[in-house]
Amino acid sequence: MTKKAIIMHPDDNVATVLEKIAKGEELVIEKGPNDTETITTLTKIKFLHKVAIRDIPEGTAIKKYGQIIGRATHDIQKGTHVHTKNVKSWFYS
Repeated sequence: MTKKAIIMHPDDNVATVLEKIAKGEELVIEKGPNDTETITTLTKIKFLHKVAIRDIPEGTAIKKYGQIIGRATHDIQKGTHVHTKNVKSWFYS
């Protein structure tokens, strides 16, 4: 069965997973109508949590819905869970 995630805006660098994902699983990112990309996860990811869809260098803005939601506190590899362990608020850090 195909595991899926979606992005909400073309500028996003994270996608939201639509089910629980295990480390090493193939994940199909839905970017838009007839536009997908497959990545391999490097970590497990909980339902509705975020995954990096490209490498994100330390200090880079994390974007979801085309909006900045935080900044990377260290380098985040493509396929890695993006959460409070590697992101700080853009406005309060």
